[in-house]
Amino acid sequence: MSNHDRTDDLPEKTTETNRKNVLYLFDVDGTLTKPRQVISEDLKSFLLEKVKPKVSVGLVSGSDYVKIVEQMNGVEVANQFDYVFCENGVVQYRQGKLISTQSILNYIGEKTLQKVINFALGYMSKLQLPAKRGNFVEFRSSMINICPVGRSCSQAERDEFSRYDQEHKIRAKFVEALQREFDSKLVFALGGQISVDVFPRGWDKTYCLGHLETENFKEIHFFGDKVMPGGNDHEIFNDSRTVGHSVTSPDDTKQQLKQCLNIE
Repeated sequence: MSNHDRTDDLPEKTTETNRKNVLYLFDVDGTLTKPRQVISEDLKSFLLEKVKPKVSVGLVSGSDYVKIVEQMNGVEVANQFDYVFCENGVVQYRQGKLISTQSILNYIGEKTLQKVINFALGYMSKLQLPAKRGNFVEFRSSMINICPVGRSCSQAERDEFSRYDQEHKIRAKFVEALQREFDSKLVFALGGQISVDVFPRGWDKTYCLGHLETENFKEIHFFGDKVMPGGNDHEIFNDSRTVGHSVTSPDDTKQQLKQCLNIE
């Protein structure tokens, strides 16, 4: 489902490979893969053999480069995408080479960083969940990822927490508590299936669009599953620079791509 349509009178440009001057930008978790899983062979082939010959393709995820490579089933696959925007684009790779990066530590400082971590750990210590494991706070270049169940959980424990969270709104209530505690310079958003992302305002997935300003694409289409308010796809989905597509699964992404590009 597209959030808006865009038309203009610009002549359609093509690249050296006769692709339209259009970029299709994809979230990873829940859009191209099941949460934290590897992309299916079917969808990988479809993207690279059917979609990429028609338009430029890119990835934008809150995860770091290592996790994105894992989910794309190897660096060779990840490098076939024209753009790989890690950590919402604050870290940018192309063909496996680091192009640019920014640091949340430099931006907000150690004092504020520790306040957020200490508050989060205190809040999570009072939660009674179906399971708790390790790695509750993960520090990344662009953000802090906070996970009530712990990122060391098994897939079964991840799925169990996700169901529990849908019923009891554990993460949504956590986000509300963080928003009350800290000023508006920080954003707290539901990340993936089990965590909360913390980053400076403006460092959501729209950050990656700044890297594309000189590329002069006629259109930038974004596909994501967490497009609701509080979801980490919400801002880029609703940005005036993108045509947003709300998807429910990797299979839904494929079906919408078939419709958009008239692929049988």
